Amino acid sequence: MNIDLSTLAPTQIYHLMTQTIIPRPIAWVLTESGDENYNLAPFSYFTPVSSNPPLMMFSVGKKPSGEVKDTTRNALETGRMVVHIASVDFADAVTQSAATLEHGESEIDLAGVELVEFEGCELPRITGCPIAFGCKLFEVKEIGETPQSLIFAEIENIYIDPQVIGEREDRVVVDALQVNPLSRLGGSQYAVLEKTFSVARPK
Repeated sequence: MNIDLSTLAPTQIYHLMTQTIIPRPIAWVLTESGDENYNLAPFSYFTPVSSNPPLMMFSVGKKPSGEVKDTTRNALETGRMVVHIASVDFADAVTQSAATLEHGESEIDLAGVELVEFEGCELPRITGCPIAFGCKLFEVKEIGETPQSLIFAEIENIYIDPQVIGEREDRVVVDALQVNPLSRLGGSQYAVLEKTFSVARPK
């Protein structure tokens, strides 16, 4: 089957992209919308961008009303965010945090998660999440006719659960199977890692 995207509506293109660009990591992003009032939302249009500076990017759409989503608003206002890599154990909480709430309402209670101090970061992190990135806002770009907000976040520090770190003296090695990251597929589907394997790269 060969599909010409020029013949499709944006919603049809979205469903095709999310079912074919798989699996996708999920940026579970915590921002602050007031004095210790935290917003939490998942985004699977998400990728690392560069290591110098250490940047990641995630794409945020608009609310059904057309308003800017709280993650974008908060990032622009505070310049801070914490991006989590959730394990499979958080599948329900990640899904619950995708709900559209009024600005200032928090997904923390809705998702049933707890927060803990994030050493070296102004914001807290989610208790039990194996990986968290403390970030400052680098840039926001608006693209498309909707448009989407591309949020570029500069990583300042990383929390890694000691239980997912392997033994090696020259660098930190993270055991992906111990992280057990939640991955996004199309529709309401997620995926898990069941095994890893290595292939030697050419010199």
